[in-house]
Amino acid sequence: MVHVREGRPAEAAELTALALRSKAHWGYDEGFMAACREELAVRPADVTARRTAVAERDGRILGFTMLDGTPPAGALGMMFVEPDAIGQGVGRLLFGHAREQARRLGFTLLTIDADPSPSSQPGSSRGDPNAEPFYTAMGAVRVGAVPSGSVPGRMLPLLELALT
Repeated sequence: MVHVREGRPAEAAELTALALRSKAHWGYDEGFMAACREELAVRPADVTARRTAVAERDGRILGFTMLDGTPPAGALGMMFVEPDAIGQGVGRLLFGHAREQARRLGFTLLTIDADPSPSSQPGSSRGDPNAEPFYTAMGAVRVGAVPSGSVPGRMLPLLELALT
């Protein structure tokens, strides 16, 4: 059975590796992966500061998410699922956990963007444009697009989820 728990700073390297595997799952070439490698890095201090939650089964981390910002408006931080666990409900479980945690903390709006640029708001690495159908199925609405921080000229979806 998969359960969600708080992430641990000592898991930062493992979460970074998971994020890179998950991103690569979408077929990106080595050049693209190299361009976003630093932006997908999870540092030990990030784990607590960015409210990291991990989905785990039998001691194996299957995915993680981060919740960034200060109420009332925040952002869904990194959200990645192990490639071999995609389609097994792990993402839905993590997203539901983040949504409920945000509500408990007083958030009324979550932004979800796909820009892994460190120059955008803290915690802005939301995943991938390929995940947009997942987020819209979870209730998010596309409100625009943002430029990629890794690839010049690339536009990425910007979504919002109202929590009221």
